[in-house]
Amino acid sequence: MTVSQLHKARYTYTPRFPAILEEPIESIAMQKGQATTSMAHAEEIKPLFPHTYGKPVIHFVKGTAHIDKKPLRVGTILSGGQAPGGHNVIAGLYDGLKKANPGSKLFGFLGGPEGLIIGNAIEISGEIVDRYRNTGGFDMIGSGRAKIETPEQVAGVIATVKRMELDAVVIIGGDDSNTNAAILSEYFLQHGIATQIIGVPKTIDGDLKYDMLETSFGFDTATKIYSDLIGNIARDANSAKKYWHFIKLMGRFASHIALECALRTQPNICLISEEVAEKKMTLKQITDIIADAVVKRANRKENFGVVLIPEGVIEFIPEMKQLIKELNAAMAQYPDAFNTLETFKQQKAWVEQHINPESAALFASMPEDIAAEFLTDRDPHGNLQVSRIETEHLLIGLVKNRLAELKKEGTYTGKFSAQAHFFGYEGRAEFPSNFDADYCYALGRTIFLLIANGLTGYIASVYNLTAPPIEWKPCGIPLTKLMDMELRSGEKKPVIKKTVIDLNGKPFKTFAAQRERWAVETAYIFPGPIQYFGPSELCDIPSKTLLLEHEKRQQS
Repeated sequence: MTVSQLHKARYTYTPRFPAILEEPIESIAMQKGQATTSMAHAEEIKPLFPHTYGKPVIHFVKGTAHIDKKPLRVGTILSGGQAPGGHNVIAGLYDGLKKANPGSKLFGFLGGPEGLIIGNAIEISGEIVDRYRNTGGFDMIGSGRAKIETPEQVAGVIATVKRMELDAVVIIGGDDSNTNAAILSEYFLQHGIATQIIGVPKTIDGDLKYDMLETSFGFDTATKIYSDLIGNIARDANSAKKYWHFIKLMGRFASHIALECALRTQPNICLISEEVAEKKMTLKQITDIIADAVVKRANRKENFGVVLIPEGVIEFIPEMKQLIKELNAAMAQYPDAFNTLETFKQQKAWVEQHINPESAALFASMPEDIAAEFLTDRDPHGNLQVSRIETEHLLIGLVKNRLAELKKEGTYTGKFSAQAHFFGYEGRAEFPSNFDADYCYALGRTIFLLIANGLTGYIASVYNLTAPPIEWKPCGIPLTKLMDMELRSGEKKPVIKKTVIDLNGKPFKTFAAQRERWAVETAYIFPGPIQYFGPSELCDIPSKTLLLEHEKRQQS
């Protein structure tokens, strides 16, 4: 592997972590909190997890621990999309294992959950770990999106852990992956399988966070990357003064990325999906909000701007949600009839006969190329793949049409030229920021403590994250504490609950207090690229979201 100069420099970085994790393992005591309950629907979730439900939160403090320092055999997987810092989780776990007993072994399953199911693993050596410290991506062992759900898949995992004599399996992933971890840990206990299961909070989307789980790893780095790109585009717009840039950002189920990037860059418009749903906003209302900003800025001779769009916003618009539901139902009911239609004109006419008039009118209002996407880009079950809808192009087309109407009315005299962007993969595999490098390494060391103390069915966490890393607090949270019941494929199932934007929270309120000014004025901030070297206020600052959330907690 050929490495860049930055790559070489990142090898020399020494992650900072909580002081308690520096202590010898026999001097780190496990402190139990109160029994816990699930986020909601306790009466339904508790019977499903008789062995793991209600466990206490575990804190680690200085004291005497009576731990057998026997050599451990631990396996780990990286599950789902990449997030900066995953390699440091593995490095922290490896260092914790080896510090306690050099005879311990760490194995990495290749390709994510599928590797665990079929037993495809490598032993992770010190040489391998050193090659990936403080680097981005998941290429040390790869990742995958397979789920461990069917009896055959579970049987494969059992065969693997027994054959490899694993004391524990660590699942590094998002809400679905940690749901799998919760179910697997319960199943193992029910069937007398001694292997422990520990989860780790990974997702750049930022929707895996709770009281003592303040952020998922990768969010900090990804949003700093996106903010740098947005700032560059904003500066280019302010230089050329002739384009409106519509930028779609990752975040199908929650708008944490969009909100954080808005706080960092101060765009003219930032849509927040949760607010769209709360206010039951229509597509026309959203179009009018953007068009109104275009008109006001044109009156100031500023025919340019920046609009941020969460990728999932379309599913939060009630009328769009209804349209998608009706399209899915019609095409599922009459697949043969629809598949005989050769042109979009024929398909459009057929659709308008099979959905209600309100939905038909909405469908007809869309630009033709976007409307066609609603009919062609479908998953194997016939459902629309909403994340692939080019929402940025849809809004550009609708705003353009609205401005043409306003020009005819004589209320708009400016020029509108738009550029579309989607920032997604750009943020997933960067060298982790110092914050994520530190946080992930601390998570890895915390995982080791959870395993060494014989715990299972927990997710590793580190909180108090706006303090210096030496003051961070490691803990373990029962996975069942984070659960809710959700309707999936027509059946209610226990899942780790995603955290959406709190419209009463300080991050959103801070944004909302300024957005009317940002819509009209050119108030852009250019945050620049991630800084790894230099003053702490440049290199180590956590996300705006985290800082504002802590500020509110301290005030309350």
